[in-house]
Amino acid sequence: MNFRLYFSLFIVASAGILSLSAFAADAKPNVVILFTDDHGTLDLNCFGSAELITPNLDALAASGVKFTQAYAHKYCCPARAGLLTGRHPQRTGVHDWTQGDRKESDAAKANLKLEEITIAEALKTAGYRTGLFGKWHLGAKVGHGPMDQGFDQFFGHLGGFIDNYRHYFLHGRGFHDLYEGNEEIFREGEYFPDLMVDEALKFIGEKKDEPFFAYVAFNLPHYPEQPIGKYADAYPDMKMPRQSYARVISTVDEYVGQIIAKLEETGVLENTIIIMMGDNGHSIEDKAAIDIEDHTSGFPKGHYYSAHGGGGNTGKWIGAKGSYLEGGIRTPAIISYPAQLPKGISRDQVMTVMDWFPTILDLADVPKPDVDFDGYSVVPLIKNAQAESANKLLHFDWPNGWAIREGDWKLLGFRNKTTGKIIRHELVNLADENPEAKNYAKEKPELVQRLAQLHEKWENDVFSK
Repeated sequence: MNFRLYFSLFIVASAGILSLSAFAADAKPNVVILFTDDHGTLDLNCFGSAELITPNLDALAASGVKFTQAYAHKYCCPARAGLLTGRHPQRTGVHDWTQGDRKESDAAKANLKLEEITIAEALKTAGYRTGLFGKWHLGAKVGHGPMDQGFDQFFGHLGGFIDNYRHYFLHGRGFHDLYEGNEEIFREGEYFPDLMVDEALKFIGEKKDEPFFAYVAFNLPHYPEQPIGKYADAYPDMKMPRQSYARVISTVDEYVGQIIAKLEETGVLENTIIIMMGDNGHSIEDKAAIDIEDHTSGFPKGHYYSAHGGGGNTGKWIGAKGSYLEGGIRTPAIISYPAQLPKGISRDQVMTVMDWFPTILDLADVPKPDVDFDGYSVVPLIKNAQAESANKLLHFDWPNGWAIREGDWKLLGFRNKTTGKIIRHELVNLADENPEAKNYAKEKPELVQRLAQLHEKWENDVFSK
């Protein structure tokens, strides 16, 4: 059955009413997380980018709940730490760039603390099979990889990105980065999204009695922007850099369709919780080219692999990856669970990437591990469009600065790269006609001081535990 047609059968007039009936008395729901990489704030057709070809993700939204005010982080690794632990990344040891190359000892690079309990560990304890397919980016040190944090299977790369055909990280001198479990493997010439999704499909298709958790961490639309052949020449009338970016957005959608089709084929779609989100906003990088001879990847000096200056759509918002403005930290987010959740609805309350862990436990009726979450289940928000978000304050932090949001106000602190001290503040407002364009710091010094003090209190908390 056609995927879009299948989901259309679930769209009913009472879509806003939450059904609490169980799929089966003794059947734990499966869990699939589709995590995209450098995904622009509005970059799905169903989020307002009407020119994009994203039928499968649009159908996923139609089958579930779309969140319009969902926050991840401004960079990849802290967002992934927040996703998998339900906690601020600073608590988890991910407070700076994580180690990427397993073959090099880099004591200066961070790795996710082994004592952190991940979604995979919590679900594995509850009888789930667990697999990660795609990008890890939470540390490459031996003993700190996916297989050490609750995943039964891993196929993918440990660092920030790879060329999709040679499987090399390309910054600096580069390094080869493709692993199955803890074994480095070599599949030169094969398209990485094909490889990772094929492994995910095999995992989903295994005929076993226990439920499964599949974390499908796409390395797209992150550069290098290498689309699947079907979309290699798509959007012929679209201008660059939007054209290049749109092609890889549609590529991700193509693979999402394959995963959903597999869930349907195996008869588990209705009893599967599917979560989709991006890790940060779209990239505007445009200077990344190989600048040395004899690069480990074999690419020549001058080989370009960056994001063409950025092709994402943020609508009225400004900012992009690397910024605490909305375009850097707000991403598309969807949850679908046909057996339990309403279909085709939208929620506008604030939620964060850390909320997915407690939400999964809530929906799957899995005991909460002995940890203090910073996230909250979004089930109350789904039940009631007027329910208040539990996320009263939003905090973001990375070595070059921080941000705190309270209501419509957001305070950004910028650090000196050498001393780490705050050198300036920007106070912006999300409710302005041109959101975040004006700096109110000089006009509202008392508000700046109060928000800065709140963030300092938060820093003292998260860095001490």
